[in-house]
Amino acid sequence: MAKEAPTLTVAVDDSSGSARSIENDITNLDFGTPRGVQDVTGVNKSAMERLLLLADFSITLNGVFNDASNLSHAVFATVPSTSVARTVTLVMSGQTLPNETFFTDYSLSRSASGELTWTAPGVLTGGVVPTWA
Repeated sequence: MAKEAPTLTVAVDDSSGSARSIENDITNLDFGTPRGVQDVTGVNKSAMERLLLLADFSITLNGVFNDASNLSHAVFATVPSTSVARTVTLVMSGQTLPNETFFTDYSLSRSASGELTWTAPGVLTGGVVPTWA
């Protein structure tokens, strides 16, 4: 029997710090928790030597325009005019990944057939290591 895909919930703080559940407006997302790597290979080595550096988090949310109260447009419309960190909380299969995030853009696109969609990329702020709990 095939397993069902896990349900994903996504909450993003609005500019006043209130968490808003906006997963119904999100059509797809990409996120990563990469680590920096420093090459420290000496000339006396025949293979790479590396050090693991700082942790990071980035996310790009893509969705359908919804200007209803407390939904995606209300959350992201203030990105160009405010400089606040927003908590992004991802929950999947009972696992939670919360991160303090700066959103760097909120771009809207209208296709020739009439769809109005948006993209909101974000990056880690605050220096806390992204950790699933």
